[in-house]
Amino acid sequence: MATTSITVRETPLVCYLLRRADDALILGHRLSQWCGHAPTMEEEMALANMGLDLLGQARSLYTYAAEVEGQGRTEDDFAYLRGERSYGNLLLVEQPNGDFAQTMARQLFYSAFIDPYWRALMASPDATLSAIAAKAEKESAYHVRHCAEWLIRLGDGTAESHARAQAAVDGLWAFTGELFEVDEGEEGLIADGMVPDPGSLRAVWTATVTGVLAQATLIVPQNGWMQKGGREGRHSEHLGPLLTELQYLQRTFPGASW
Repeated sequence: MATTSITVRETPLVCYLLRRADDALILGHRLSQWCGHAPTMEEEMALANMGLDLLGQARSLYTYAAEVEGQGRTEDDFAYLRGERSYGNLLLVEQPNGDFAQTMARQLFYSAFIDPYWRALMASPDATLSAIAAKAEKESAYHVRHCAEWLIRLGDGTAESHARAQAAVDGLWAFTGELFEVDEGEEGLIADGMVPDPGSLRAVWTATVTGVLAQATLIVPQNGWMQKGGREGRHSEHLGPLLTELQYLQRTFPGASW
């Protein structure tokens, strides 16, 4: 018997935690899809480890969300028993892997934001958030270095790899504006000093990304139009199939465990 979706009691903090956890879960799942398909054995291990880092971040955030909500949920409930419109992840992280250049560009755009974000969140007066951020920042710092090195290698490589890298940057650029968007609930958390303002990190993100693209001999897109909607549950056509795969076991065999 298939199970139904849960309804979450979304206070501003619970909503905030779920959105950040969703980012990590969905991107981690995307990276896991490279298992058995990466260009080298070493990269096979690197992508798997990065995916595990993100999964660990998602678990910590979901667990804290369950504690804050106080409805007896678990991390598995949040990951496997919510419908597509209940997910608040960035549109960027749900975009398909594409070729290797697209995966590295997507990872750079996300990691260049989340690394300074975790560092800023370490100053939160909320001890749990601060602890999660302190652990996650060590991981995200490596992610930035890894994908930056690859994008530079691809952009400054052959004519084919350069063209693919530029196409990846051009195709994903419109999803980067959502990194800095906040709603009224998150604005309240920012005003209380609980979490950092994503907008305050735009200059740092821009400096990191443009610096990498320059070394990669890639052109920064000039299109200022940006996609958004993921934070409100309005997703692209790519999230539904991803969740179908991710949630299949729990949806088909409720309560199944190893």
